[in-house]
Amino acid sequence: MKSQPIFNLPLFNLGFRAFFALAGFAALTLIVLWSAMIEGDLAHENYFSQNYWHAHEMLLGYSVAVIAGFLLTAVKNWTGKPTLTGDQLAGLCLLWLYGRIVPFYEGLLPNELIALIDFAFLPVLAYQIIKPILQVGQYRNLVFVALLLVLALGNGLVHAEILGFQENTAWLGIELVVATIIVMILVVAGRVFPFFTERGLPGTLTIKNPLFDTLSIVSAILVFALELADISGTILALAALFAVAANVARLSGWYVQKIWYVPLLWVLYVGYGWIILGFGLTVLSAYALIAPSLALHAFTIGGIGVLTLGMMARVSLGHTGRALRVSNAMAIGFVFINMAALCRVLLPVVLPGWYNLLVYVSTFAWLAAFSLFVFVYSPILTSDRADGQDG
Repeated sequence: MKSQPIFNLPLFNLGFRAFFALAGFAALTLIVLWSAMIEGDLAHENYFSQNYWHAHEMLLGYSVAVIAGFLLTAVKNWTGKPTLTGDQLAGLCLLWLYGRIVPFYEGLLPNELIALIDFAFLPVLAYQIIKPILQVGQYRNLVFVALLLVLALGNGLVHAEILGFQENTAWLGIELVVATIIVMILVVAGRVFPFFTERGLPGTLTIKNPLFDTLSIVSAILVFALELADISGTILALAALFAVAANVARLSGWYVQKIWYVPLLWVLYVGYGWIILGFGLTVLSAYALIAPSLALHAFTIGGIGVLTLGMMARVSLGHTGRALRVSNAMAIGFVFINMAALCRVLLPVVLPGWYNLLVYVSTFAWLAAFSLFVFVYSPILTSDRADGQDG
């Protein structure tokens, strides 16, 4: 007699449901904890130092949850083969969740066990998506498996320093993770932006240029490779200018003015714009005209934050059989997430004396954006599809 699954709930019907829900709550919880840490209100032993914990959790916690939800759903669509559901999906979610919790058990659990639990998630996710890809021979999609393994490498570099196996590799690992997520976004953008634009604006025809697609990704890899090699100055500035030009040319082929009437579209284009701005700010940081952290946060809060929120909002509607029209509340959330990036990236350049206040405003804007996401999308992610189909 076949046993009934324990997690036979809509939340575990498909990867995006569970992992987008986790990402939404993580975006709130991690920032609240971080704010408490820097204010001195939370002093708790942690496997990571404060700065490493913040960077690690926002990238390898929040961002990776979004990536997991997207890939488990997209690979099912691409291959026509099932990905994790039910108890198996719940197990993968628990592995991700344990990775967020066990660093606070430093001193109670061996550091090696803490590292192993956190590190295991990405290789397990890679294994789960490589199976259906190989079954149907879609070898071009192996690029996502490779990117997941590079993310795992970056995570490994962080743990290698903390465990004492290597010296000065943790920040290198964080930089590698940021670079890999941005490159993954650029790869995904080429697949979904034209489709989303044409679907969201019937009668629109986007221009897909394979040369610009290639140059946008190659130029980004070049910039990040130079930064990882600690090469700055004119060489980095020229590479970053090349990345700006290539990505502007690429995005202009997809752009139509009517996107500004569709929040589910403009949030994606603005998110891509933050990535382009990140490369532009890299030009200035290459000559030490601005702090490198401004370019970094253009990529993270702006590029990753805005795009992941927009993608979760769009994918959640499409894959639950709902109309692709975002609610007014979520449209306001899109404004808030961009306000968070604006206050953390651009306004400190012109108002350096207001830096601390701007960081506070950015924090509250981020929390407002994801509070709206959790409020609007929790019922959507935890209920059956509106059209009665599976998924």
